Amino acid sequence: MKMSFMKFSTLFGPLCFLVLLGCASTISTYDQYAYVQTTSLKVEALALMDKAIDSVSKYLPAIEKIEIKLNKAYEYEKGRPNNEISTQMWEILRSPDKHLLGGLLKRWRDEIRLSAGFIDNEKKLIGEAFDIIAGLESKKIKQPDAQSKFQKLL
Repeated sequence: MKMSFMKFSTLFGPLCFLVLLGCASTISTYDQYAYVQTTSLKVEALALMDKAIDSVSKYLPAIEKIEIKLNKAYEYEKGRPNNEISTQMWEILRSPDKHLLGGLLKRWRDEIRLSAGFIDNEKKLIGEAFDIIAGLESKKIKQPDAQSKFQKLL
């Protein structure tokens, strides 16, 4: 018994649509603004971190500026649909209670100046955190790999 094309498309069209819908990515589509924001903020943050060997009082306005940019990036990511993983990464990156950029800035305020060795180690970790976020945004890093890599930083 032959199945007509019309009957085939009537039966399997909706099924194919549901399968494709189920395979859709659980992360937002590429957003050039988010990518540029991430890479720009990385450059600014790493440059500011080099200054942490000096007294924090000289750099309080710059620290505040970076924190505002971190908060803006977080809020932007939080407002995008299907973007929970990136949002969580930004939350951790900016948190003063974690060991990435937010934590480093808090520590700099608390200790007044930081050692060059500590800063160098932190720059590697924080730079990698930014790279993971940017890689996830550009889809060069798949979501599970990005989550795994980010967790290793903590």
